[in-house]
Amino acid sequence: MKKILITGGLGFIGSHTVVELQNAGFDVVIIDDLSNSSVEVLNNIGRITGTTPEYHQIDLRVKEEVKNFFNKVNVDGIIHFAAFKAVGESVQKPLDYYENNIGALVYLLQEMRDRNIDHFIFSSSCTVYGQADELPITENAPIKPAESPYGNTKQIGEEIIRDTCKANGLNAIALRYFNPIGAHDSLKIGELPLGVPQNLVPYITQTALGIREQLSVYGDDYDTPDGTPIRDYIHVVDLAKAHVAALQRLMEKKNKENFEYFNIGTGKGNSVIEIINAFEQTNDLKLNYKIVARREGDVTAAFADTTIANRELGWKTEKTLNEALKSAYEWQKKQTVDTLK
Repeated sequence: MKKILITGGLGFIGSHTVVELQNAGFDVVIIDDLSNSSVEVLNNIGRITGTTPEYHQIDLRVKEEVKNFFNKVNVDGIIHFAAFKAVGESVQKPLDYYENNIGALVYLLQEMRDRNIDHFIFSSSCTVYGQADELPITENAPIKPAESPYGNTKQIGEEIIRDTCKANGLNAIALRYFNPIGAHDSLKIGELPLGVPQNLVPYITQTALGIREQLSVYGDDYDTPDGTPIRDYIHVVDLAKAHVAALQRLMEKKNKENFEYFNIGTGKGNSVIEIINAFEQTNDLKLNYKIVARREGDVTAAFADTTIANRELGWKTEKTLNEALKSAYEWQKKQTVDTLK
């Protein structure tokens, strides 16, 4: 059984990917520093799959901790999630983002080089495209200046991986996500940001339950049909399955280049107002929201052309927007009930 290291494996996307990897027959070991996650997620993964993964609490920014881990644990591949990921926050705290998102990546790649670990999946982002000229966004779209330090860390990260693949023969795939939402059908894992949510849907669900007083919609003067930004919202379980497909592609030596990259989304864009309306209709409620000024770092519109990912990875989305919004709300309700117990 192949052992795969998942960094950030107790986070939102990481935990769902751990479940899908275990379901596909992989042995999983998790690194997570709990900076934006909870150790309780580990037990919930075990409740879903029947197997609680091996777990190490490590700060990947500390080189000695990274080296010590690899001195003790042998792995056949790595899926690297552990990164700070809020666009707005990155504008306010750029140095934190560069330290965490770039430093940890370099330390991991150095260990892979020194130990001949060959398979690497990188959690990238559609933010690498900057303000896209054409929609939907294809993998051939130009990489324009990033609109935020977060986006820049993903651009730099991909460049570092590409250079490493050339120099050391590493085989790597970068998955350029669009906007993951939703929760596992079991409602045992989902998106649980610590503190104030930085992403739209958890803020929506917390507003719906009165945890947040009001949802802020950042700008209604964009060049879109209703003036609010457009994004491609993908169910997190579909996104998790894309990682399994990418890893299997590398392990079966089906990759055509040492470094490949794929857009992972639904292929459809929805505006913020459309998401609010869909959430209200799906869950039969009304949200308290207001329009406020634009947020620095946001692009007007971004949604994926998934043709290449569908063809090359043999993967496609299966879950609907309404399923994602329903599961996100049910997950949030369950967290609220559990907190009150």
